[in-house]
Amino acid sequence: MVDPRISRTARALEAAVVTLARERPASRISVSELADRAGVSRATVYNRYGTPLDVLVDVLGRDLAAARHEDEARRMTGDTQGDEALRLATQDIADHVLRFADIYRRALHDPADQGVYAALADHFAAYSLPFIERSVPSPVPESSHMIVAQFLSHGFVGAIKQWLLDETITRDALVEAVNACAPAWWS
Repeated sequence: MVDPRISRTARALEAAVVTLARERPASRISVSELADRAGVSRATVYNRYGTPLDVLVDVLGRDLAAARHEDEARRMTGDTQGDEALRLATQDIADHVLRFADIYRRALHDPADQGVYAALADHFAAYSLPFIERSVPSPVPESSHMIVAQFLSHGFVGAIKQWLLDETITRDALVEAVNACAPAWWS
């Protein structure tokens, strides 16, 4: 059982970093400022994380993991398959980006915040690998699975960046475009 104080501290840090990152790039948030906003000591921040960006990446990663688990649950029950499952999974990711749109938009213009997008790419690569491995016949040699996963994940991140840069692109247009680019074996 997790000590409730640890859980409260973690929630306070997470809420504080999200609030601060909505105001300015995470790279411009100091540990002192994060600790003050969360009501904890700097040592507490350093005991758990290296930087405020690490806290933010953790928050974003958990939200992405929840979307991934939702997709896996839908696929396991057989409620959705193929193109419909891909469409719903892509919508889940678009909704994640919309929940944190201020943070993702700020990270577009600050090279020190590229960790936000690196975490997104890592999530997509890890998500892609099972699809590549389950494909029969396999679309690529086993030794190249991670290459294909990284190719797909960085393409998806690039599509998200363009979506955030161009306010005329709707969520549905993003989902449609990404799904049109998905390999045939992605189901």
